[in-house]
Amino acid sequence: MLEPFLQLFRGYAWYEIAVEMAVIWICVYAVYRSLRGTRGAGVIKGVALVLVVLTLIIRVLGGSTEAFGRIRFISAELLGLLAIILAVVFQPELRQAMVRVGQTRFFNRQTGEVRQLASIVAEAVEYLAKSRFGALIVIERQTGLGGLVEEGVELDAKLSSELLRTIFYPNSALHDLAVVIRGDRVLAAGVQLPLPEGGERLPSNLGSRHRAAQGLSLDSDALVVVVSEETGHVRIAEQGHLSEPIPLASLEEELRGRLQSDRSLATRVATGVAGVRSAAERGDAAARTVA
Repeated sequence: MLEPFLQLFRGYAWYEIAVEMAVIWICVYAVYRSLRGTRGAGVIKGVALVLVVLTLIIRVLGGSTEAFGRIRFISAELLGLLAIILAVVFQPELRQAMVRVGQTRFFNRQTGEVRQLASIVAEAVEYLAKSRFGALIVIERQTGLGGLVEEGVELDAKLSSELLRTIFYPNSALHDLAVVIRGDRVLAAGVQLPLPEGGERLPSNLGSRHRAAQGLSLDSDALVVVVSEETGHVRIAEQGHLSEPIPLASLEEELRGRLQSDRSLATRVATGVAGVRSAAERGDAAARTVA
């Protein structure tokens, strides 16, 4: 049963297999990261799983004979047709994916920077929530938000709790829209965020601030902190999902955990390549044993 599958690896050096598997892994991970959080992610993952299973079954059962020739022909033709269908049906998701790929940065903040950022934002949000001042704070991660910043009021100021509290004070001209933070800098204020085209349905008691936070988190990997003007509740939008109200006492820890959990792409790729290389070595040894 496994003979046709093992034939794919015979005659190749282990390092060639390792490089090929690493390239495939990087491509699959890039697609997964780009589609994560979009409306069509679940559908596309389901279609991909079905295609992989069918391809493996046909390869194993009919790879070394002329059997299943008609099925192989139909499956090959359907792949081209399916690619066109997916491009048409999931055009918004593909657009979001291209935006993410084009604006992705490869290195994240250090642990000390994350701790300081979480502390400053949590301190400001606690004051805003207790005062019932609405706020929308965007923390940029790997996906750059330069396009949004250009449409707001550029500040490029040192991040501080006092600055955030001043911006969102009700008498401020910039308090209605969003603030964008990159590292330890407040890039811009008065930033209009995109409303979501899809995603999970929000409760009717949540207003435009929450919908805007959800919309940006669908288009990027940004972390968006929302303070409700009516209730003072604090929520976080990430990957198209809006959290339940977060207690102020645990907000700093929540922010730190979410920011630290997002390791850099370069680190993940390096880890994946090392794992693939080790697996390839084991696979090459197993193939020689079977042979």
